[in-house]
This record gives sequence, C-alpha cells and structure tokens, in this order.
Amino acid sequence: MNKNLFEAQKCFPGGVNSPVRAFKSVGMDPLFIQKAYKSKIVDSDGREYIDYVGSWGPAILGHADETVIEAVQKKLSNGLSFGAPTTQETELANLIKEAFPHMERMRFVSSGTEATMSAVRLMRGYTGKPLIIKIDGAYHGHSDSLLASAGSGVATFGTPDSAGIPAGIVNNTLVVPFNDIEAVKKCFAEHTDQIAGIIIEPVCGNMGVVLPEDGYLEALRKITKENKALLIFDEVMTGFRACYGGVSTLKAITPDITCLGKIVGGGMPLAVYGGKKEILAMIAPDGPVYQAGTLSGNPIAVAAGIATLNKIKADKNFYVKLLTTAETLKNGIEAIAKHRNLPLKINSFGSMMTIFFSKEKEIKNYADAKTSDTKLFAAWFKKMLENGVYLAPSQFEAMFISAAHTKNDIDLTLEAADRALVLHFH
Repeated sequence: MNKNLFEAQKCFPGGVNSPVRAFKSVGMDPLFIQKAYKSKIVDSDGREYIDYVGSWGPAILGHADETVIEAVQKKLSNGLSFGAPTTQETELANLIKEAFPHMERMRFVSSGTEATMSAVRLMRGYTGKPLIIKIDGAYHGHSDSLLASAGSGVATFGTPDSAGIPAGIVNNTLVVPFNDIEAVKKCFAEHTDQIAGIIIEPVCGNMGVVLPEDGYLEALRKITKENKALLIFDEVMTGFRACYGGVSTLKAITPDITCLGKIVGGGMPLAVYGGKKEILAMIAPDGPVYQAGTLSGNPIAVAAGIATLNKIKADKNFYVKLLTTAETLKNGIEAIAKHRNLPLKINSFGSMMTIFFSKEKEIKNYADAKTSDTKLFAAWFKKMLENGVYLAPSQFEAMFISAAHTKNDIDLTLEAADRALVLHFH
C-alpha cells in the first residue's frame, strides 16, 4: 500500500470519496492525482498519463481549458455562493434550452444523483402513481429507489442493491432488461394504472456503453403515452457527448423529463432536470413536489457551464473533429484486436466507448455485459497504465474522448493497446 492511500484510509472508507476510485476491481492501489491539463493527468509522483476518464465525463474540452478557467477566475472575486438567484442561471438555462428545446422549464441541482432523484419524485407527484420502471444494470445515482437490481426474473420488483435500503422502498421499482420491450409491456399489463413512468439512459453508460436497438426508444415513448405514464431520459452522461444536444436530439424523441449533468457544469458540481412546463409547474414553490438545495445554481459552477457550452457552440466543426478522433481510436483498437484474433467488442456513442472483453456477438444489455472477462480487463488496465494510458478502472464504465486529445495521443494510445493486447482470452 502506498503512503497516500495509507493516510487517506485513516479518513475515508477505502481511502476514497467514491467507490470506483479505489481500483478494487483491478486489484491495485488508486492513483492520487495532483493536476491535469488538456488530455493529460499527472499523479502525485509526477507521472503523466493520457486520460480517458475525463473526470468521468465532464472534461469534453480537456482539462483546465483556458476559457473555462478564465470564466471561473473572473467570478471568484464576486463571492463563492449567494443562496440567491443570479442572472447567469437564466443565461445557462437558455443555452440548455437551445440544445434541449423540450426542457421548457428546469431546476438546477448539484449532482446527477440529485437530478434523477428529483425527476423520479416529480414523475410520481405529477402522475399520482407509485411505481417506476428502471433498467437492470443501469445506474442513476445512489438515491434509494434507484439503487435496485433485478429480482428473481425478468420484469420483476427490484431488490435493494445496497445495505441500508429497506425492501419496501425498492418494492416500488420494477426492473427490466435493456432493449426488452416485451418486459416493459408486461409491467404495464400487470400493474395497470400504477406505473408513474420509466427512467432510462437512452444510451447506457454505466454497464459500459450499450446502444438501444432500432425502434426500442420509440416503443418506450409510445407505451408511456398510451398508459398516461412519463418517460425520463437520464442524459447525465450522453448529453453533449455526440452533438449539441443528446440522444433525444439524434433520435427525434421527446421525453417528458430530461436529466443532465457533467458537461453542463464544465467540471464543477452542477446538474439539471427539466421538461414540459406543465410538469415542472409541480415543483415548489409553484407546486406541491418539494425539492431544494443550498448550492443549487452555484455561481462558480454556472460560470463554468456557460463557458463550456459557449465554446462548444462557437466551433461549428467541434463535433466533426471530436467524433473523428473517437472513431480513429475505436477503429485502431478493433484493427489491433482483429490482427491478434482477439474477440473483443467495442460499443461507442459519440465521444464515449467501452471495450468489452467478451465473446458475445453483441452487447445488448447487462446480462451480455456481464459475460465479459473481468480478469482480462484488469490485466489490460494495468498494462495500459504501465504504458501511460489512464482508463476507467472497471470493465463496466466508459472511456471519454475530449477535444484536447491529439493525433499523437491517439497514436501513443494505439501503440500501448497493441502491446497490452498481447494478452489472450482464457
């Protein structure tokens, strides 16, 4: 155990403030990071790595972007937090509305967990119904009703996915596999007029990147409308990752409520949920659904979000360049795997992707994702780290490509991947 971890464990469970940072799934001590810039992070020993974690998604411009840093520094001298409205909140909201027009009204919060938790409460409050549907293996933050795993069969009541959650709470959560529309139909058939709605990542990111099959999201929209239920798109990860908008933009599907985070805060703690104005009218002080937050709409976070979205918007070729970089990386790794006859699978969406060490033909849901060889992933992760490439320390996470990743970064990453993929499947 290194000294940094030894000292941290005296203060924090596992020595960390979020579980995945502990590197447990790869059997290593975590890196302690002292700084980051552009596409690189530097650990406490001064070692530099090409970073594909990007603070778990927000760093789409790269780390320490000059425009964002300048915007934040400018606001700092005015004070860190007011607990009162600012005109900049409206400015950021209008940028978000431009990207997600169906978010007619919204509420800023401090984290993706807050956004999804509040959206589910709003969904129940608006419909007056108790049950919700979520996807097996999907993560929407750590609120009680959303930490539910699949029960004993397909389309079942959830079981708690964490100690400390009474079974009675997740008994209001129905869990279905991703890409299984029949399981959703079964839920509505068995629980007539009891289901408030569905919360879903339209492209999954927390079982690794898993894409919706053709027609799946459209079918969810149709079913929810037919049953007077709501549809929540959790685009905390996917928002702004493939276009100036999200999956809803690319698929031309209008959810009732959308949750965003990560990129909208430019790396600062900020998230948002919003949707149709008649639904958001239920939120206090306008309506009876209560939600509040001392740091919601924090002026420093708002400044970072405005600077980030404005910079993306100002560059007409932003997504062409970003997606080309991501595609080059994906194609390169697939070519190496093919050359070495290794049956890995890469699922990608915009500038995020997951390399699954699985022999499955396709990864369509959590059951498929769990066929991955996690021991082989751990070996791959360690080898990539040794070669100066920092990946998410879990098979079931995404890689994030930023606008700061250069051709040289991609070339070096592919060289590292070629060396690492000397590994073979068991």
